[in-house]
Amino acid sequence: MFSVLLRHGTRERRYRILENEPAGWEIRTEEDRTVVRQATYDDWHRVERTLAAFNREIASLMADGWRIEGTR
Repeated sequence: MFSVLLRHGTRERRYRILENEPAGWEIRTEEDRTVVRQATYDDWHRVERTLAAFNREIASLMADGWRIEGTR
């Protein structure tokens, strides 16, 4: 549903929101291939807030020189 991979030199960050039927949506953040945050939400409004937070963080990283390598 949502996946963005960013790189800065050898560093990597990935943001994901995946449908996880019937439980809802899985939220995941990875840094250098290590999961730093993972949760499952059954409330769409929490998913929307997380997506907005992801987009703010991605914009901030891009302002610091990170580049998007892949999206979905």
